[in-house]
Amino acid sequence: MSRISAFFKFEEHRTDFRRETVGGITTFVTMAYIVIVNPMILSKAMGQNLFPELLFATCISAALATFIMGIGANYPFALAPGMGLNAFFVSLVAGEQVHQDQVLGVVLASGILFTALTLARVREALINAVPDALKHASAAGIGLFIAFIGLKNAGMVEANEQTLVSLGEVRSVSVGMLILGILGIGVLLVRGAKGAILIGVMGVALISMLIGQTPLPTGVFDLPTWPSNLFGKAVLELPAAFDVGLIGFVFAFLFVDLFDTMGTLVGVSEKAGFLDRSGRLPRANRALLADSVGTMAGAVFGTSTVTTYIESASGVSVGARTGFASVVTGILFLVAIFLTPVVQAVPSFATAPALVVVGVLMMGSVTKVKWSDVSDALPAFLTMVAMPLTFSIANGIAMGFVTYPLLKRLGGRGQEVHPLVDVLAVVFIAKYLFMD
Repeated sequence: MSRISAFFKFEEHRTDFRRETVGGITTFVTMAYIVIVNPMILSKAMGQNLFPELLFATCISAALATFIMGIGANYPFALAPGMGLNAFFVSLVAGEQVHQDQVLGVVLASGILFTALTLARVREALINAVPDALKHASAAGIGLFIAFIGLKNAGMVEANEQTLVSLGEVRSVSVGMLILGILGIGVLLVRGAKGAILIGVMGVALISMLIGQTPLPTGVFDLPTWPSNLFGKAVLELPAAFDVGLIGFVFAFLFVDLFDTMGTLVGVSEKAGFLDRSGRLPRANRALLADSVGTMAGAVFGTSTVTTYIESASGVSVGARTGFASVVTGILFLVAIFLTPVVQAVPSFATAPALVVVGVLMMGSVTKVKWSDVSDALPAFLTMVAMPLTFSIANGIAMGFVTYPLLKRLGGRGQEVHPLVDVLAVVFIAKYLFMD
């Protein structure tokens, strides 16, 4: 016990073993929905038969990245395949018709670039170059995109030849469960319940089983399924990821992960009092390395981009201050690998409320956009609406990066545009004119 205390510097951070353990458990319970939702989303495009393998990939990548964060950076932050980034993965497979193995190669490439940028200490330049309006709009747009997927999965919206989308069969069981789940999670969040999203998902699944809509699980524990159909495919497809047709997707994954991670790290660190007097996070490079290495490991095992979770704030709120809390969370992710029968029994419409609610939470950043400034508002709006309407996060990012510098420079405010944004605008224009 004393060695653990000394390694994680409990005394320096004014914490103890019990508080860190409770913090790690709290963080896991709050974000455990990803163990169900991520395999569910990815299997929609990659094949339902891969669900057990995707569950293994999700849990092992989350555990590895969280261990690295805890032991390497000594922060109580947990990581897992990111919501929004998994939807982006699916949109490339289903919408862009890119083979899933190639998308895994793209994810691996983005992780390698993220690692290189972190080691070279140029991440600050990238983050400072991108306008705040586009950072906030990207988060909000991903929220809309995730919510749309949730509504679609539950049958609340459906395809229509005349209007593109229309209201689905509202009297169906799946839509009823969606509404029940959204209300249930909403009430739990209002009351400040820990693990509200997970409770909502499991509650809807249990009700659907009780009314005979969903079969009961075949068991509780089972040996994990090694991802034999996924493991290593990213490495084989890595060279193709740098082809002109895919490199744009690599940068899209990179930028979304970069901004999402930095926003989460700064937000949770501010709450925990980790930031120094200049507002910087000590050992930030180590924390970012946990994210990038986790992404590379996740791609090799067969899942989408790994990122730091804002749900880490729940563990911090109950006293977690060191990386030991992350170690506890990582251990629980490993335990979850053996719960495949229970997780696989959860119907897709049970995870739909989680997607909608996560979308709502991500929309909070829209309030930070300067809507009174058209040169900020228009690119931000196009970024947000393009993501769900084109079913592509990359398209939304591209619209923002193209319109922002044009409006600023043509409007006589070119001094507000970082040269790197101009370069990215040219890259995106070239992609759509000559590569698509």
